[in-house]
Amino acid sequence: MDNAVFYVCKYTPVELLAGFGLRAERLDPAPEDFACADGCMHPNLCGYGKAVVEEVEHRGIRRLLLADCCDVCRRIYDVLARRGGMEFLFLMALPHKNGSAEIRLLQADLARLQTELEALSGRPFDPQQALAAWREGVETARRQAIAEPHIRLTGAHGGSLLLDRIRARSPLPVLDDTCTGRRELPLPGDAEDALCGYAAALLNQRRACMRMQFRTEEPDETAAGVICHTVKFCDYYGFQYRHLKDEGGPALLKIETDCTPQSSGQLRTRLDAFAETLRPRAAHAARRTDAARYAAGVDSGSASTDAVILDAQRRIVGSAVLPTGAGAASGAERALAAALEQAGLRREDLSAVVTTGYGRETVGLSDASVTEITCHAKGAHFLVPEARTVIDIGGQDSKVIRLDGGGAVVNFVMNDKCAAGTGRFLEMMARTLQLDLAQMSERGLHWKREIVISSMCTVFAESEVVSLIAQNTPPEDIIRGLNLAVAAKTVALVKRLGGGPVYVMTGGVAQNAGVARALEEKLGAPIRVPAEAQLCGALGAALFALEAV
Repeated sequence: MDNAVFYVCKYTPVELLAGFGLRAERLDPAPEDFACADGCMHPNLCGYGKAVVEEVEHRGIRRLLLADCCDVCRRIYDVLARRGGMEFLFLMALPHKNGSAEIRLLQADLARLQTELEALSGRPFDPQQALAAWREGVETARRQAIAEPHIRLTGAHGGSLLLDRIRARSPLPVLDDTCTGRRELPLPGDAEDALCGYAAALLNQRRACMRMQFRTEEPDETAAGVICHTVKFCDYYGFQYRHLKDEGGPALLKIETDCTPQSSGQLRTRLDAFAETLRPRAAHAARRTDAARYAAGVDSGSASTDAVILDAQRRIVGSAVLPTGAGAASGAERALAAALEQAGLRREDLSAVVTTGYGRETVGLSDASVTEITCHAKGAHFLVPEARTVIDIGGQDSKVIRLDGGGAVVNFVMNDKCAAGTGRFLEMMARTLQLDLAQMSERGLHWKREIVISSMCTVFAESEVVSLIAQNTPPEDIIRGLNLAVAAKTVALVKRLGGGPVYVMTGGVAQNAGVARALEEKLGAPIRVPAEAQLCGALGAALFALEAV
């Protein structure tokens, strides 16, 4: 690692390191798991803190400069100090205000750091090297700036792992303005007092961290969209999202990760749907010159694979809903074949096929793919033109989508990385009650006493249901409690999005009348459930395919 000192926070005084001939290297952790960190840190600490400890131990890093911008950085320091073996470990006190008193406090801590760095490097401080690094950093920030439309990634650390994923799915350039992203210090003054103003320059970066109790940035007029990233178990950056949402401005997406490569499927869906709102397309498949005959949409979901075939007049002439099974590709082929058979058509009669759902990019039978968020919006608007909020509860996730008057996606939210409140949740509860889903839907309408299911975790909820069965609680009452629990979780998504009437419910759970009724009660408004609710995603994909020809 030669003369490298690793750091995490963009308020780290990297120019001071340069003055001692030390190379500052930003730590960019992206561990596969937290095997080491889970053994030495509290389980509810945020994924970023665990990722830093995991990276330090895995790579054998022995020089680390931390800033106490948040509690987890203090815990990282405590854990590493206790474990020992570090050649250099420093925790810099970072004020969260930028007044004269705070600047003096930071200057004092920089002086303490300077003493430690002199001992580490074995050489005196060279102010000219520090000034040169300062000016080089300013020039780097200028080169990184983008004048044309772009996407800003803001919020908590995402690192190159998240940044690369976003860039791979984005139609526009992406700027990293997270708490460990690009630094934008003001230019230094003349040589005599430049170092005296260094503490003030650090605190007054153009893109202030959300942890700071002041704002230094001007509105980014060229940003077409903003992605606000939060780390699991770190609630603080949720406030930044709320602030950006209330402020208005460009399109906004909130995502959450734990700094590992987990849940790539949900993240890909969110990013693709966000990209589709930034780049509305009249046709998502390559346009053809032949006259439109029939077009198909295939929704490859976690539980079922649905197919819809439309004629040139946008009439459904064939459809199918089949279990996805072990493979997305085979499930899609079977569903499309069944829909073709119902329509009395052959594969060559189709002018275009568009796929959607989690398996949309792997089924290999389509001209293009579109996210299920955009497709459910398209299908719901087609079935209910006055729809403004779409509630889609599928096999493994729940989505709430807000539409404008033309049916375009304004914003959307998805549930967390958990099966709570989804079709899988209800399926497991039905199995525990020894019922099928149709029986569960019917019997859930005839309860006598409301039961509260306190946990939405599938495992814990199943334990509650088993206990209720042991107490001879009628199945109808238990189902009612489950329906209310699902409704409460879904309505929380609706409120977070700011959804309002007219509500339309889509997805497989829309067939459960008890859940739909519980949702109406929680929302205080009626919900439209089209007969084609489960086919809505495939219908939207078929409409995109038809427009393409």
